[in-house]
Amino acid sequence: MNETVQLNLAFILFLPWYAILAVLFWVFPRKPRTLMRWGFDVGSLTAATLATVASMQWSYLSADKAIDAMWPQVFATSVSYGVFLGVMTAAFFIRRRFIVARPLAQVSTASLSDSSPGATS
Repeated sequence: MNETVQLNLAFILFLPWYAILAVLFWVFPRKPRTLMRWGFDVGSLTAATLATVASMQWSYLSADKAIDAMWPQVFATSVSYGVFLGVMTAAFFIRRRFIVARPLAQVSTASLSDSSPGATS
């Protein structure tokens, strides 16, 4: 097998699953869709991709080949998947705390002031 393909095989095989998780991260929640959120999502997905590829190559090269010929691929897949999920989970909670919650709090405050007893329609 080509050495480049062998080194990146874990990433290549998991690419469809990474793509599904990335689309779900991008799409949900549907609102708010601000420029800040778009930039954060792009940055998060880029960071997750770079961290995944770096951890996959590191773990493949540092795996003990004496155990089995397949062990470096198994180890690289496990480590890279864990890194991808870790980065995406952290990004999810950061986005929810600082980007999604702020506009929703402003909307709920505005709707409360609109429904005050003195307001007329």
